[in-house]
Amino acid sequence: MLYTTRTDTDKRRAFRRRLESGELLRMPGAFNPLSARLIERRGFDGVYVSGAVLSADLGLPDIGLTTLTEVAGRTRQITRVTDLPTLADADTGFGEPMNVARTVQEFEDAGLAGLHIEDQVNPKRCGHLDGKQVVDAETAVRRIRAAVDARRDPDFLIVARTDIRASEGLEATIDRAGRLVDAGADAIFPEALRTLDEFARVRAAIDVPLLANMTEFGKSDLFTADQLSDAGVNIVIWPVSLLRMAMGAADRGLSTLLDQGSLTDRLDEMQHRRDLYDLLDYESYSGFDSSVFNFRLEAD
Repeated sequence: MLYTTRTDTDKRRAFRRRLESGELLRMPGAFNPLSARLIERRGFDGVYVSGAVLSADLGLPDIGLTTLTEVAGRTRQITRVTDLPTLADADTGFGEPMNVARTVQEFEDAGLAGLHIEDQVNPKRCGHLDGKQVVDAETAVRRIRAAVDARRDPDFLIVARTDIRASEGLEATIDRAGRLVDAGADAIFPEALRTLDEFARVRAAIDVPLLANMTEFGKSDLFTADQLSDAGVNIVIWPVSLLRMAMGAADRGLSTLLDQGSLTDRLDEMQHRRDLYDLLDYESYSGFDSSVFNFRLEAD
């Protein structure tokens, strides 16, 4: 009832143990706390919070307009309703290395199991847009060192994301990944790789977990979880998928309302009231309420 029964420390330790096993961890992107609870209910390994999704939820493009306070607040809402570890997008850390350090501690306080910091020029843009710019290697390294130095829980995962593939190619990606690992990154997120061979080559070059982003309509082909596992990937995220499906369904529903004046023909596409109540655990709330308020006021 109410919130997760697992402590932040427990979730982080469990996340680390799962990563050490070498298996592929599947982490769909949640667009709100309720969808995070559904991700857990369906048996996934973790929850991802996308910066692009949070921006879209606020009606903004993903170009670095969101603030640390907005992102930390949403992640806190999500982490407290699920027993799964949650990984979040921290963009460029919302500023310079000192801002990166504060971001890490704010995200620790929000209950996250980890975050990723990218090497784009600040303010950033969506990783699958053209025209991205990355910072020099020294600046990228300083961001990761600041993140590692700032964390208070050693199990909090610092993932280094590099967007250099789009501008300088795969060899530059491998070189940048090595530098970020040397700076203390616990895992590497090479954005917008194009083939399974590219993932396999990055995998062979580093000795920390590897993350793959399977976002639709982007630069990467949409590989299956089994294909990514065979290529040596350890974490796969589907950052915007649930939001895209939900918004697509909402758009179709609104069209039906305009055309027919009713949603009767779409009832079979909706989550039933009983399923929503089960997901929200109404029964536990009811039982708790009756156990506390178990008296009656006598009439005068």
